[in-house]
Amino acid sequence: MTAQFSFDLKATDGKARTGVIQTPRGDIRTPAFMPVGTAATVKAMMPESVRSTGADILLGNTYHLMLRPTAERIDRLGGLHKFMNWDRPILTDSGGFQVMSLAGLRKLTEQGVTFKSHIDGSKHELTPERSMEIQRLLGSDIVMCFDECPALPADRDRIAESMRLSMRWAERSRVAFGDRPGHALFGIQQGGLEQDFREESAEALKEIGFEGYAVGGLAVGEGQEAMFGCLDYAPDMLPKDRPRYLMGVGKPDDIVGAVKRGIDMMDCVLPSRSGRTGQAFTRKGVVNIKNARHADDPRQLDEECSCPACQNYSRAYLHHVFRSNEMISGMLLTWHNLQYFQDIMAGMRDAISAGTFEAWEKDFHEGRAQGDIDPL
Repeated sequence: MTAQFSFDLKATDGKARTGVIQTPRGDIRTPAFMPVGTAATVKAMMPESVRSTGADILLGNTYHLMLRPTAERIDRLGGLHKFMNWDRPILTDSGGFQVMSLAGLRKLTEQGVTFKSHIDGSKHELTPERSMEIQRLLGSDIVMCFDECPALPADRDRIAESMRLSMRWAERSRVAFGDRPGHALFGIQQGGLEQDFREESAEALKEIGFEGYAVGGLAVGEGQEAMFGCLDYAPDMLPKDRPRYLMGVGKPDDIVGAVKRGIDMMDCVLPSRSGRTGQAFTRKGVVNIKNARHADDPRQLDEECSCPACQNYSRAYLHHVFRSNEMISGMLLTWHNLQYFQDIMAGMRDAISAGTFEAWEKDFHEGRAQGDIDPL
């Protein structure tokens, strides 16, 4: 265990990187996928079950936790780790993305954002200083700067205005974060799909100085081709000796494409949300367990998967409990999806270390292109 936050880059293969983020609460192996624990829980999962899939770190949501049960209450109860029974690292987002999605309920100024709660309509204000205070009360290990993220597409003037506001907020976040040994503050690069704005943003962040850097403002409607186009240059603008985090991504092929372009950390609600709606990610593509073809199928969901859904239950059973609206359906399929995502990350880490990432990527895409096994 370390008393400080640090990043050790172990190996590269092309632009793909593998390493270890060291924190007082444990190591985070990169590339890392962070399951999303929005309201202090990964939906349908116990913390020890999430850990068993290989997850080293979870993400908590500042916006949701500040509204309910409140950061102050979590602090009084011993902090977020104790509150949710997760003793490993936690990253908290700043609340900026959720506030952005409340466009009709918010007012944006230089100072920050005032908005109405989606729960009870009560009025709240989020500023860089308040976001830092909330994340300190939560006790998260990795704290994100408060930023503003416009939905794409947007015109250049809007993107520039938003990016420069975020850079001013980044500086205020750095000051408000203060000196907190063992905790890290990540800056967030903005600039939409405009390469010159991304460069301007990266330079501003490097001037301020952060323990890690995020590529923000992607996966907001621009499509995979445009996102990859941006990732072809955006991560290269950030310091090589610090972790690079792509926020809110994504689908399995998005994750692999991002790692190929130099990204170290990702998060997404997709594995858990899809699990609750009957969608399973497998080595041979996506399976919709609700489909009638599975009703009499005694075979495993994914024969190479070690999760309980695949080891202990048939497709017929998973189909039955989903159709019957049984709680265990979301539990088993979420567990499977999280296991699959973590298996992808482990596979990439091993391949990068061995210098075989290109071959691993080829096998990954060829497997998924096969499609699901034939019906019986």
